[in-house]
Amino acid sequence: MNNEKMKTLTLELPSKLGGLEKKHGIKRVGVWTVIPEHLLVWVYEAPTSEALQEFSMEPEMVKWMSWNTSEIKLAMSLEESMKLLK
Repeated sequence: MNNEKMKTLTLELPSKLGGLEKKHGIKRVGVWTVIPEHLLVWVYEAPTSEALQEFSMEPEMVKWMSWNTSEIKLAMSLEESMKLLK
């Protein structure tokens, strides 16, 4: 994918995110980027890990993530993890 095509995809994605997030019932907490590495850190609250995975498999996201490093990690607060141990 050339830089102009990726630039267009990147500029169009924010207008599509809200609808996709709502469709899957997830809430964006924040997004940070390390531009030279094409690395982005997305933090979401999601009802299930499946909801986040399905969101990431939407065609708009797949096209965009093909150009960037992407990993999905399941994380929880210390309090949530303590409840699991009880």
